[in-house]
Amino acid sequence: MCVLVTLPLEFLFEARVWRRPRRLMVALVPASALFVAWDLWASSTGVWSFSRRYTIGVTVPGGMAIEELLFFLVIPTCGLLTLEAVRNVRAGRTRWQRNRAQVVA
Repeated sequence: MCVLVTLPLEFLFEARVWRRPRRLMVALVPASALFVAWDLWASSTGVWSFSRRYTIGVTVPGGMAIEELLFFLVIPTCGLLTLEAVRNVRAGRTRWQRNRAQVVA
């Protein structure tokens, strides 16, 4: 749902998150690597585990549920989409704001 709600921001508010994959990776990789390592450590030491009842049963090497890995990638991406969209609207950099300014002028 998060992706479905925020994906239109890429186009409607010109967030340009998906169009700059290198910048997206620079934002995602450090935090995702840290949280994946932490998650793998916590599940391997028994601090927590992943219930087969609430997951689809697909795991990555180390035993992490695929949903957990996707969470570390999808949620920050949705946050970046929202942040960039808000920045563009506040700065007047969206296509519809430029078009409206031309009509008024």
